[in-house]
Amino acid sequence: MEKQEKAKKILIVGGVAGGATAAARLRRMDEEVEIILFERGAYLSYANCGLPYYVGGVISERDALFVSDKETIEAKYHIDVRDRTEVLSIDRAKQTVQAKNLQTGEVYEESYDTLLLSTGSSPIVPPWEGADAENIFTLWTVNDTDRITAFIEEKQPKTALVIGAGFIGLEMAENLAHKGLSVTVVEKMDQVLAPLDADMAKLIHRELIAQDVRVITGQGVTKFTDDGHTAHLEDDSTVQADIVLLSVGVRPNSQLAKDAGLALNPRGGILVDEYMQTSDPAIYAVGDVIEVKNYVDGQNTMIPLAGPANRQGRAVVDNLLHEKTTPYEGTMGTSIAQVFDLSAASTGLNEKMLARAGKTRWVDYGIALLHPMAHAAYYPAATPMTLKLVFDMQNRKVLGAQIVGYEGVDKRIDTIATVMHFHGTVDHLAKLELAYAPPYASAKEPVHFAGFMAQNILEGYSHPMTSEEFLADPDAVRVLDIREDIERTSEGLPGATDIPLTRLRENTDQLDKNATWLVYCGVGLRGYVAERILAQKGFKTRNLAGGLRSWRNATDPLDAQNDPREQDLTMGKFTQTPPAAAQTQPAPARAEKAKPVSLDACGLSCPGPIVKVAAAMKELPDGGVLTVSATDPGFSRDIQSWADNTGNTLLGVNKQKGIITAELQKGTETAPVQPNTTAAPVKEKTMIVFSGDLDKAIASFIIANGAAAMGNQVNMFFTFWGLNILRKPEPVSVSKDFMQKMFATMMPRGSKRLGLSKMNFLGAGSAMIRKTMEDQGIDSLESLIKQAIDAGVKLTACQMSMDVMGITEQELIEGVEIGGVATMLADNDNSNMNLFI
Repeated sequence: MEKQEKAKKILIVGGVAGGATAAARLRRMDEEVEIILFERGAYLSYANCGLPYYVGGVISERDALFVSDKETIEAKYHIDVRDRTEVLSIDRAKQTVQAKNLQTGEVYEESYDTLLLSTGSSPIVPPWEGADAENIFTLWTVNDTDRITAFIEEKQPKTALVIGAGFIGLEMAENLAHKGLSVTVVEKMDQVLAPLDADMAKLIHRELIAQDVRVITGQGVTKFTDDGHTAHLEDDSTVQADIVLLSVGVRPNSQLAKDAGLALNPRGGILVDEYMQTSDPAIYAVGDVIEVKNYVDGQNTMIPLAGPANRQGRAVVDNLLHEKTTPYEGTMGTSIAQVFDLSAASTGLNEKMLARAGKTRWVDYGIALLHPMAHAAYYPAATPMTLKLVFDMQNRKVLGAQIVGYEGVDKRIDTIATVMHFHGTVDHLAKLELAYAPPYASAKEPVHFAGFMAQNILEGYSHPMTSEEFLADPDAVRVLDIREDIERTSEGLPGATDIPLTRLRENTDQLDKNATWLVYCGVGLRGYVAERILAQKGFKTRNLAGGLRSWRNATDPLDAQNDPREQDLTMGKFTQTPPAAAQTQPAPARAEKAKPVSLDACGLSCPGPIVKVAAAMKELPDGGVLTVSATDPGFSRDIQSWADNTGNTLLGVNKQKGIITAELQKGTETAPVQPNTTAAPVKEKTMIVFSGDLDKAIASFIIANGAAAMGNQVNMFFTFWGLNILRKPEPVSVSKDFMQKMFATMMPRGSKRLGLSKMNFLGAGSAMIRKTMEDQGIDSLESLIKQAIDAGVKLTACQMSMDVMGITEQELIEGVEIGGVATMLADNDNSNMNLFI
């Protein structure tokens, strides 16, 4: 780029992010220009985002906060740095500023050819009575940090109140909790974290409660009394605290610009054009102090973030040196925060912003709500995340995204933000080629799935309904629960018709075609499969967005954990209060000298963890203890239901970094597990497996394993085509006549060769089902069969059918008994349930 006449002398007011960045780049671009940098404070360039972590002790060294100091900047860039100097006024006509050395008191004038304002913003301190008490602080600068840490060291506070639940407020809440303080957060809005929609913010709210932080929303502070130790709220309640942190927002430091007559917006932000030039051609401005364009919708806004300030500081240099060459295109507001074990991130527009703009969901914009794993489910310690994608229903562009999860949140939000920067669509998300390996991601990773779901919605293949929409008008739909039987130990939506997905195709005649059916499963994936089945049979359908996991997030109260028991806040575990009649009975003693047994069920989807728990508990002696780890978010609730139904005791549940750890004891609080007696309820189930289809075989063994896990004796009687499930995969040398050989040749040999009952597509359908199960951490049919045998499920092959089909005992897998119709009938007589599949 050919240089034009450049400014001879440039003054920069304000360092830290935008100002310091601009000063350094100015010198790299021009060795001759005179640069003077004014900074009111003592620190020119520091990591203000790291301040809460220094207070909490996560960052142990204070010096680590400083990016650069005066001496380094002066020596490296040959810049005249005047720290502890405040610019008092601007004389636009004379092109001079009046500056005051805060150490000596000297006041002087300095001329400029071009002036850059980077005066930033300051925390808002409302005019509350008593807000000037010595124990009430804001956190914005290094000096603020020093005052807070000194107060904590000297006063040793035990309780803290954080007012404001934005990013800084919640980061401070976490770090004060890490210091050992009991923390309360008060937020005037009805949710925490304003950049998130309410449904996503609830996930953070629950995490705060789980970490023993008290959260009060929908209440503002009115005043302080008792020397700042008592905060009075709008409902006349009070909160006691030894230390108070105010984090209720920021305001632009624009008084200097206002006094100079520069144009401002109603919030005090300096108005600039796309080249960051103010209403005075000789004055530019960057950072928190300016109004910017929202990159997505072009609306004027203010987004005080360090990332945009640094980019503005770099871009404005071209305009200072060369007449208006580099425009600043706007800010998307991409941001992320750590809140204890969770990360919360957002970019672009959310539903609240679109609603304020008069937009309507499913008409103007749509959402995709999903709960993928951060990395491959089968790789250890896979944890879930919740991803909400917002997209334009007309032009398919990605409008925004929000993600809450334990790991991999930053990668996904950055990927989506990058696509948005280039005005990408949901189709671009679906087509991205991204790195994957089991420790990092699956081949189809969360960003892909978000794109896939949005495509399905836009193309009319899927019609989601959010939990909030259902709650607003529950009579508009009929509810269909397509979870498998074992999953229904935990409650679902009220008034649902129950038909498992694996039995849906042959039971659609039970459904009213005049109704609109809201289908749901655990997270929405199987719900989409059911939606497609029903839609192609002429039914009107909706799929519950995010499935049961999002429903629970929407409906479970925020003032308690999902688990119905009391929370022991001192131990970080749940404790169960036994019924009054049982409180006088001793709990079962741990088996003498027996050590707790550990079980890893991480990465498994329901019912995998429960099945593994049932198998492990079977091997324990009465009073034995099992410690199980799982990452399925519903496990904390499901394990309680399982324990209640099987006569075992759930001693406690803990959750850390997305891993749920449950401790179980074999036996109840009143007595250890006893063998069945004639007076006990019938706990036996019988299934006749006639079909040899893969989907029906999977359903059969999921039900069998679930029933066995619930303490039932399960009998499976395989006849005709169902015998193929039990065949060995390899050829067996046995003597057969011609007809028997023909049958053996034409039938699938073993479970791995079974086809689907519908949509098999020459085996492609069965391969897709198996791949989907693998991706979701669901056990394969072969694994389910082994689990059933290990759990004591009785597998009986019909002798008559074997004779007809030409199958011999030598061709069957280990663990199969041979029997006839009398065996089946005898088992059926002892059962309280019989299924024909």
